[in-house]
Amino acid sequence: MTMVDNPHGITATRRELEHAAATLGDHLRGRLDRLCRAAGTADPEGRYRDSLTELLGAGADRPLSAPAPPSGVSDDHTPAEFSVTFPAGDRPRVRVLTEPGCGAATLAENGRLGRLALQRTARRWDFPLDPLRRVETLFLPAAPQGTFALWCAMELPATPGTPGFKAYLDPAAHGPEHTADVVEEALARFGCARAWPLLREHVAARYPHDDRFAFFAVDLGPWAAPRVKVYVAHHRFDLDGVRRVAGLFSERCGRQAVEFCRIAAGTDRFDRRPPVSCLSFTGRNPRTPAAYTLHLPVRDHVTDDGHARDRAASLLRRQGLPTGLLDRALGAVSRRRPADGVGLISYLSLVQAPARPPRVTVYLAPEAYRVAPARVRESRPGAILSRESSPRMRHAHPPAS
Repeated sequence: MTMVDNPHGITATRRELEHAAATLGDHLRGRLDRLCRAAGTADPEGRYRDSLTELLGAGADRPLSAPAPPSGVSDDHTPAEFSVTFPAGDRPRVRVLTEPGCGAATLAENGRLGRLALQRTARRWDFPLDPLRRVETLFLPAAPQGTFALWCAMELPATPGTPGFKAYLDPAAHGPEHTADVVEEALARFGCARAWPLLREHVAARYPHDDRFAFFAVDLGPWAAPRVKVYVAHHRFDLDGVRRVAGLFSERCGRQAVEFCRIAAGTDRFDRRPPVSCLSFTGRNPRTPAAYTLHLPVRDHVTDDGHARDRAASLLRRQGLPTGLLDRALGAVSRRRPADGVGLISYLSLVQAPARPPRVTVYLAPEAYRVAPARVRESRPGAILSRESSPRMRHAHPPAS
């Protein structure tokens, strides 16, 4: 998930991973299988694999030898991303984010293909799409603007059962000048109008120049407490900003968010991809957020994926969690050495909610097309340089939290 210019570039070399998989769907299904085994998530009938195929849309049959599609889900344009959440005292959760309409010629067609993919998935798992229909006119107009139309996520249950699904939408669908209006109206349609002052005046305090309403997400399927989520990207941010935003929820939340950033990024300032705040709201309390998540683009702050792995492991150990699953998950998604590239671990996030221990999520890029080169560190502290240079690439990608 990327949100601003990639300052380090992406190599144009062919993947060193196997190309025995003929299609993008083969590549991603194989990784999902291995990731499920690593996490102890059973899929005896292959229904999760089948759902992944549906959520990839026509992209599932795309040959790996073809150029990467125009998707912003991953840095190399792979239209999918995996993640693993590590809740304290519970089994891990595996997720996958996709863009079903990534090969479409227009954003309108992108959205249409995304809706068709969700309809097929809803029939398979027997859940309604009412939450998405409630805001379709806002986010999926006849001639949408923005950077994407509809992304879909699937969260697998810890024990065999029906997954949870999410739809991600672009608040800039009516143009960037209307993003705040779109988010405000979307919240009102879910009975959360009273949440708007907190978002507008405090979380996005620097809107529209440095803070940006980046994504709006709705839960679909059998969630115990269905949520709507608002994502705010914080450009030119620092630890004081992290403390201010997270501290709105509690002083403890602010302290933990700052400590998370220090471990995950090792810096006081974020001037590459922006950190992203995610606020979740439910019908139980439409005014106060049910949870706050901070997503940090760790790949901008490490030399290679071995470095990123060590930072993720440090976060897990602070929660009293073992790190073996982290290493198994990395091995499930990639067979290259972590030191040979950067971006396999794209984001690290910390979820904080009342009366629950913090949860760490690790986001994993499938790297179907390219691997970003590892970097070398400059002599001055905190500075990291790419070993190769290449033109900058612009992406926009939400974390599937």
